[in-house]
Amino acid sequence: MVKEYVTVEGEATGEIVEKKSRFIGYIRHVESEEAAADFVAMIRKKHFDARHNCYAYMVGSDQPVSKFSDDGEPGGTAGKPILEVIAGKGLSDVCLVVTRYFGGTLLGTGGLVRAYSDAAAACIGEAQLVTKRRVLPVTIETDYTDLGKLQYILGREGIGILESEYGAKVSLRTEIFVDDAERILKEMTEVTAARVNLLRGEEIYSVRRRQGG
Repeated sequence: MVKEYVTVEGEATGEIVEKKSRFIGYIRHVESEEAAADFVAMIRKKHFDARHNCYAYMVGSDQPVSKFSDDGEPGGTAGKPILEVIAGKGLSDVCLVVTRYFGGTLLGTGGLVRAYSDAAAACIGEAQLVTKRRVLPVTIETDYTDLGKLQYILGREGIGILESEYGAKVSLRTEIFVDDAERILKEMTEVTAARVNLLRGEEIYSVRRRQGG
């Protein structure tokens, strides 16, 4: 199972103009081929008067499924370049559509590849990128005497506390990257002489924001 991958948050758009042709890119986070198809259909409906609505998508973090369409452009000049930009940025669970309004000047195959690539890159550049990281949710139950030791480990590892409760005992809820979980939980057990109670949840993907494209 993939432990970390990059996707977009929500939806974004970007545009370029090449020899009076407008190339408008739209990108959205999708988690299924059905969602990608719905997004493509929505953009086609929005730009029903455009000459081309070309697209590519990459769905799935473990064994990604990809598809692209040139939508009437010469083969290999639109959908594939869009997909290559997506792959080059290391993105998954995204669908990117580039709408073209013809400006009256033919661009040639090389010009089309560059234009669709640039439009896709401009669109991604406007998007909020997020990293999805596989983490183990853990609830830490401890006596006050051991709290400082456990807080030191969490601070050293850069692990934030999501929730805390202070009663007869202290309860801390956190998330630990799966690659580090066994080592850190073992250290917590050892430094408290096994007095700490570590309650594990089911592994999930945690989202961390990044800078745009």
